Amino acid sequence: MGRIKMKDKNYLEQIPVRNPGFPWKENEQGIVTVDMVHRGFFPMLAQKLWVTPKVSHIKLDCFGSFVWKQIDGNRNLIEIGVMVKEEFGEKCEPLYERLAKYFEMLKNNKFVEFKR
Repeated sequence: MGRIKMKDKNYLEQIPVRNPGFPWKENEQGIVTVDMVHRGFFPMLAQKLWVTPKVSHIKLDCFGSFVWKQIDGNRNLIEIGVMVKEEFGEKCEPLYERLAKYFEMLKNNKFVEFKR
């Protein structure tokens, strides 16, 4: 795992859970697209005034798609990292730094939450 501090290790022991409010699909190449429905007053106003879409389709890259499909509500970030390493080898390095940033982005956009 390289040089992981204790607080980082605690972070990596968290278990991500997909938000069921974001439906997703996988194409024939294994690429995941997550649908984000824009709800609330401001998105509704923007949809009416500027004809913005009600749903955005977020297409993940190869790495993101693979990680997304490993989120099962049971695996922690360390276990997902092992699977990523097996799939991508050295191309995924620095693995846990990239994984932590990716999950932080998913969490900030409410695509996932964490359980202990």
